[in-house]
Amino acid sequence: MTVTLNGPLPSGSYDVAVVGAGVVGCAIARELARRPHLRVALVEAQDDVGQGTSKANTAILHTGFDAVPGSLEARLVREGARQLAAYAAESGIAVEPVGALLVAWDEEQLAVLPHLAEKAARNEYAHARLIDPSELYEREPHLGPGALGALHVPGESVICPWTTTLAYATQAVRHGVDLHLNSPVNGVSYREGGHLLSTARGTLRTRRLVNAAGLHADTLDRHLGHHDFTVTPRRGQLIVFDRFARDLLHHILLPVPTARGKGVLVAPTVYGNLLLGPTAEDLDDKRATGSTAEGLALLRELGARILPALLDEEVTAVYAGLRAATEQDDYRITAHPEQAYVTVGGIRSTGLTASLAIASHVTALLADTGLDLGPSRALAPVRMPNLGETHPRPHRNARLVAADPEYGTLVCHCERVSRGEIRDALASTVPPRNLDGLRRRTRARAGRCQGFYCGAAVRELFEGAGA
Repeated sequence: MTVTLNGPLPSGSYDVAVVGAGVVGCAIARELARRPHLRVALVEAQDDVGQGTSKANTAILHTGFDAVPGSLEARLVREGARQLAAYAAESGIAVEPVGALLVAWDEEQLAVLPHLAEKAARNEYAHARLIDPSELYEREPHLGPGALGALHVPGESVICPWTTTLAYATQAVRHGVDLHLNSPVNGVSYREGGHLLSTARGTLRTRRLVNAAGLHADTLDRHLGHHDFTVTPRRGQLIVFDRFARDLLHHILLPVPTARGKGVLVAPTVYGNLLLGPTAEDLDDKRATGSTAEGLALLRELGARILPALLDEEVTAVYAGLRAATEQDDYRITAHPEQAYVTVGGIRSTGLTASLAIASHVTALLADTGLDLGPSRALAPVRMPNLGETHPRPHRNARLVAADPEYGTLVCHCERVSRGEIRDALASTVPPRNLDGLRRRTRARAGRCQGFYCGAAVRELFEGAGA
């Protein structure tokens, strides 16, 4: 197993190369690791896994109740939700089953709710039901005035997206996948017998290619002569409110969806915060992940209608992510057997939920291109640090602290992160390459002070480890 960051890429040929180490690319690499005779590479442009859309989403484990019935996305979300829930329980990934309320604020929206309930049934989700204003306000007493009813979807949950991606990557690397970071692909050519990937670290050779490049999937597709879709980066800005706001909300509050997306929601996070967003701004720049005054003002305006008391709470952070929107309402997963190539495009916010099912689907498509998958093996489970607020952090485990006092020494007091957790992250299979990567693995510097008090101490530990 190898994780490489610098230097030339290996000169030999891989059986499969997966481009893009977001949650979907890592899931595909993990699935391919089940086939021990395959040599697999996971190629990522940035210096860590999950650095694109995967790190800046709304972190909802969807039921798929509102997907387009009969679509590939609907099937894979439905299958993936069950798989990911089981995987999270096995791997220690934080999940909180809070349920969702799709709130109608006018008569037009109210009239849509029965159709959404019918759509949920067509998507094989039978538990959605209409509730009246009385029950709605009993469930959410802090909801803004004037709501006319809601669709209750009890199966929706929130999940830790960072740990999910990292768990997939860790399991893949431990089972022989080579993870090549800092390797942006700037050209691809196919000749009989394989692909040549031109990267910033040299040329990588592979017999089969999987394009899971997210926002750049259409660019990679065009290198191989395909013009099947265009990715339009859709920016979603979000506001994170402090933990003191958590008691204001019991469910995920969803708007009635529109053609531009699911709209602005208010949702709990597994870390104990409340999340308001996202916006939906179609852009030309695939690097425009900055927040704007206009976007944040819009969120606050909408938030004041949904949960008025929220605006009196402290803001912990703001961030923005880009979703890979295309002209289609469905995923763009296509096999090109004549080129030994599979495109995995148009994976939007549901990609986290569907990731394991997408991985199985793509592996089957690779077999259809003629790849001999060989025998399958079970993967040794991974156990990840549970970053959820409802799960006791290590400093509260007396037996653990007695065995190793480093777990009892807090560094980040806002998030209650110990020296032992930081040490473990820095020595992990896929270690962080910067302080932001360490934050995603431990929550250090992610609390209400945003590193004001602990920043120097965290940096000293990070630099002392030679990271």
